Amino acid sequence: MNIILDGSSLNSEIVYNVSRSKEQITFSIPHNLKKEMLKSQDYIKKIIDKNETVYGINTGFGALSNTSIKKEDLEQLQINLVRSHCTGVGKPFKRETVRAIMLIRANCLIKGYSGINIKTLELIFKFLELDIIPYIPSQGSVGASGDLAPLAHMALCLIGEGKAYYKNNLRLTKEILEELKINPVTLQPKEGLALINGTTVMNALGSLSIIRAKKMFKLCDIAAAMTLDGLQGSSKPFDPDITRLKPHKGIIEVAQNLNLLLKDSQILHSHENCGKVQDPYSLRCLPQIHGACRQTLAHAEEVINIEVNSVTDNPLIFSEKEKVLSGGNFHGENLALCMDYLAMGLSELSSVLERRIEKLMNPTFSELPAFLVESTGLNSGLMIAHVTVAALASENKTLCFPASVDSIPTSTDKEDHVSMGITSGRKLSQILNNLENCIAIEFLCNTQALDFIDKKTSPILQKVHELIRKDVPKITEDRVFSDDIEKIRTLIHDDIILNLVKKNINLH
Repeated sequence: MNIILDGSSLNSEIVYNVSRSKEQITFSIPHNLKKEMLKSQDYIKKIIDKNETVYGINTGFGALSNTSIKKEDLEQLQINLVRSHCTGVGKPFKRETVRAIMLIRANCLIKGYSGINIKTLELIFKFLELDIIPYIPSQGSVGASGDLAPLAHMALCLIGEGKAYYKNNLRLTKEILEELKINPVTLQPKEGLALINGTTVMNALGSLSIIRAKKMFKLCDIAAAMTLDGLQGSSKPFDPDITRLKPHKGIIEVAQNLNLLLKDSQILHSHENCGKVQDPYSLRCLPQIHGACRQTLAHAEEVINIEVNSVTDNPLIFSEKEKVLSGGNFHGENLALCMDYLAMGLSELSSVLERRIEKLMNPTFSELPAFLVESTGLNSGLMIAHVTVAALASENKTLCFPASVDSIPTSTDKEDHVSMGITSGRKLSQILNNLENCIAIEFLCNTQALDFIDKKTSPILQKVHELIRKDVPKITEDRVFSDDIEKIRTLIHDDIILNLVKKNINLH
């Protein structure tokens, strides 16, 4: 597959697919953009030849921007910049995140406002094509003046230093490039700064999280519908006559999903003559809760897809107008805020999900065996599976403290307000991981609940039930439930449950 990057057409879905792809992908640079890149380089050479002092080209960086650098030292300046900014700590980013970082960075640099060499861009593509994954520690960026430390670790590999993964082995980058007969780049003036200054890492985290979140919202609707039937609840609150009076897009979509998922359920009829007057909010208000959470996704997707096609380094080269402008496109405030917002929406999904599971555990409400197992006392059933969800939902709440409201001035107070956007992105990823396990436990519980009801759920939910039962048998006595949870989590993570449903109905 060949991808033509044009700096304007990238989106989170393409980023997600490229990041996860096991197939070889090739990349092309449009001819008009090659011309723009060459113009920027020519203008930088003109600046150097005239001995003009311009930030990022022949000066120090950050608090050292007032220091002029001699012409003969400009190449060493870029090397020193990359090396000195490699201060990342903590666990390295996963393969998918690093591939997303390289793709988004290339899309930023390709527009011709950064002064990047075509050979440097082509080497980034070569890394993606051959699946050479730079070792990038995940901590060390404050999300302004660019994601400097993590991007420096990426740039370090492009100059043949540092470490990278190749065929799942962590090795010296120099050895990998020698083995593949690939030459590292020699950084020209401005190139080192262009590689490390921008919102790329937080944008990569956000792009990957957007696609995962889209799936989680649909899966939460599926799981909630199964739980509603397992509790013999009512679908009347999802009547379009109710939702049209509060016509938020998310509310309408969730109500439509639930009605599609529950269509032709035999269990729904059991509610017609029962003594219950109303279901609890965690069931009755599903469109209003899940729907409100969806607006966090809609906002985050809009912001992230604008950012992924933005030029975010500094300074910017406007060769046609013969000027270099220093601004603040490297600041990640918009990404940090929207990822914190999305984190809140996803955390709420785990919070209401925990309440639904509690109803399944509680025989006073559910009229099912306590903890969904016969012979309680001898068997504890799914008691502690519920506790695990409570722990994860609580952890998600703590992860919702917005990183974007914090700021610690750096660089002798020149960089005096920062976004903490990578912290927002890392927390968002962890919330998604926790939510994935929460959904797996809800499926573990509601499939067990349905086994105690003599009527059948809807045809599509019955298929989901049967799919899970292939890997996770009905619980008749206590066993190691973490194995069951992991099997269902795999069905979620690999899109097996979602693809099954999508083959039968069109979820929003």
